[in-house]
Amino acid sequence: MHLFPYYKNKNWQRFFVGLFIGAIISYFVFIYMYGQLLEKRIEENLQLRIENQELQLNYRILEENMSDLNQKYQEKLHIHSVDILITNADVFKLDRFSLHELTELIKNEVNDIIGKEVTTLTEHYPLLIRTIENKTYKIDDFTYRAKIKHLFINEQSQIHIELDF
Repeated sequence: MHLFPYYKNKNWQRFFVGLFIGAIISYFVFIYMYGQLLEKRIEENLQLRIENQELQLNYRILEENMSDLNQKYQEKLHIHSVDILITNADVFKLDRFSLHELTELIKNEVNDIIGKEVTTLTEHYPLLIRTIENKTYKIDDFTYRAKIKHLFINEQSQIHIELDF
């Protein structure tokens, strides 16, 4: 087998030198581009790590807040106030003073439930209804009987009452 002496020909020498110089230039271009891309990836990786740490911190804070809220909601709820609403006061043409006096009499009857737990009252609400309905309320020579139409039991309880003679 015979190899041609390409290295002696000037055209081939220029070709091989061009290949060698092109390889060196392309290697440096490759190293430069790889370095730029690697630098961008490292910066992006650092930003994502920082963002991940912030999100984990926010998650922990929200989880602690949620556990605090859960503890507050799991605590027993107590009744803070009772509102008495007389639905048919306009039928009896009660003035403001008589209406106020009547609501105060009924509030005095149910005053004991203020400060009690809501769950206790929801279990024993028939006793509250009987307490209000079995009593007669006397105002200005008129005797009224109360009948409960609606009873809302929560922290600010409401009792809707309809009056009878």
